[in-house]
Amino acid sequence: MLRTLSRFFPVLEWGRDYRASTLLNDSVAALIVTIMLIPQSLAYALLAGLPPQVGLYASILPLVAYALFGTSRTLAVGPVAILSLMTAAAAGRIAAPGSEAYVQAALILALLSGLILLVMGLFRMGFLANFLSHPVISGFITASGIIIAASQLKHILGIEAHGHNLVEITHSLVIHLPDTNLPTLVVGGGSLAFLFWVRGRFKSLLKGAGLSEQAATILARTGPVFAVIAGILAVWSLGLEDRGVAILRDVPRDLPEIGLPAFDAQVWRQLAGSAALIALIGFVESVSVAQTLAAKKRQRVDPNQELIGLGAASLAAGVSSGYPVTGGLARSAVNFDAGAQTPAAGALTAIGIGLATVFLTPLLFYLPQAVLAATIIVAVLTLVDLKAVRTTWRYSKSDFAAMAATILVTLGAGVELGVTTGVALSLFLHLYNTSRPHFAIVGQVPGTHHFRNVNRHRVVTSPRVLTVRIDESLYFANARFLEDTIYCILGARPDLEHLILMCPAVNHIDASGLESLEAINHRLKDAGVTLHLSEVKGPVMDRLRRTDFLDELSGHVFLHQYEAIRELDFDTARGALEDTARTTEPGGDPCPSQELAGLARLE
Repeated sequence: MLRTLSRFFPVLEWGRDYRASTLLNDSVAALIVTIMLIPQSLAYALLAGLPPQVGLYASILPLVAYALFGTSRTLAVGPVAILSLMTAAAAGRIAAPGSEAYVQAALILALLSGLILLVMGLFRMGFLANFLSHPVISGFITASGIIIAASQLKHILGIEAHGHNLVEITHSLVIHLPDTNLPTLVVGGGSLAFLFWVRGRFKSLLKGAGLSEQAATILARTGPVFAVIAGILAVWSLGLEDRGVAILRDVPRDLPEIGLPAFDAQVWRQLAGSAALIALIGFVESVSVAQTLAAKKRQRVDPNQELIGLGAASLAAGVSSGYPVTGGLARSAVNFDAGAQTPAAGALTAIGIGLATVFLTPLLFYLPQAVLAATIIVAVLTLVDLKAVRTTWRYSKSDFAAMAATILVTLGAGVELGVTTGVALSLFLHLYNTSRPHFAIVGQVPGTHHFRNVNRHRVVTSPRVLTVRIDESLYFANARFLEDTIYCILGARPDLEHLILMCPAVNHIDASGLESLEAINHRLKDAGVTLHLSEVKGPVMDRLRRTDFLDELSGHVFLHQYEAIRELDFDTARGALEDTARTTEPGGDPCPSQELAGLARLE
């Protein structure tokens, strides 16, 4: 009973071994993450077009919910840049940023995305995240990082600029560039320079001063806190507010109100698609971070339970005046480096954020928005991975096509259409490539039991027996292609007596594939050629045994390819082992490459 409950409430598992020493480690990590999260939460709320306190609210109750249901010991949940941008794009279609309806839309997005994640978790549907290929995710994050950085330049320059994609934002920035506020530019530009220096040089400087690797890493990652303090002091002491520098002003000191947003069926339907994308993107980002950190300590993260943990966190955000949340890379890395032992560190961080909301927010009155914008820019530019674009181009043109489409559409049309385009194109390219599967005519390598592609190796073949190796599962998209390939081979081999389909890479045969095999069997039988199978995997054989195909098969099913050749053409098999048989030079089979005009990829 307890084991079953522990599967849904991981807190019951790690809570049994909780000790005073663990509490001390979690408390230290929570203090450090709290200090980091205060400016970061404020900045991400502004990025989402929400009042700054909403970022703090989204960093309180969601952390407690994840501590109860999440499986990662060190993942830190809260607002992140990508989801903030997606929230702004989705809520912006409902109402004007900052309005009550806009805030309500953000709450609805949190609730809907949380419900979607919970349903996926209960039905163990974590596999759906696999439809977001790595090139698509990488391209989406890169493009989103560029858009986010561009959108924050207006705060660095102290001008008005709007837009939901790079084209609109750039056009707006250029038009308003003459209105640049010099004091704001100095504050924002100085903050940018400082934060880039902190990220690149501060750690090595601290290590040179005698600090340990861990301490230097933590201090370097909390660099934005120093920028915030310096910005506040500069505005307060120099009176920069009167010179046009935008500041945070009053942040409500109240804790978040608990309650549900108003229900408007039309608005909820309009936001459902965006919520699904937010849920999927947030899950992929969070799980990748959680698994990376867990591997360092040889711990285990359950993706399906993570769906429940993240769903509970987003639901908690939706009922506590927040907006969609997920596990963030930067704060999770700081949490890990600071020595967090259990998810209780997240709950302690929530307490810290709550106390800061009540007691410290008056100190943020003079915080320049340019400093928060600089914090966002430096954080998101680390997400821009142009090296991955070059690597993908060299490795796979089809993957690059999906990545490039995701980047271009995201930059030109917005985040939601960009990721949707990438997913759709990835699926299309997968279907297209698998509809033209790799087949190879194989022969026996002299002196061995191995069989290799006649177009790549010097092998032994026979005019009487031909083996075609199938390197793809057979399903509706490529079943007809298999038939065309076999019929082409049949037409080019008048002396053929036996055809063997070698199936070591066939993991699945659907109904269309089965019908094609039956058609091939009948066609070959009518032509006086016997069809055989070899090296068929167990699960595939189990499915074939449920049909009449094996009874109607004109030949046999062989466990090994060499067994098939030895039985059907003993002299050739023996000659190959003794290295006395006539060999076929590489590229010796003309039919696949010439007769099919390049359609069959027998390479």
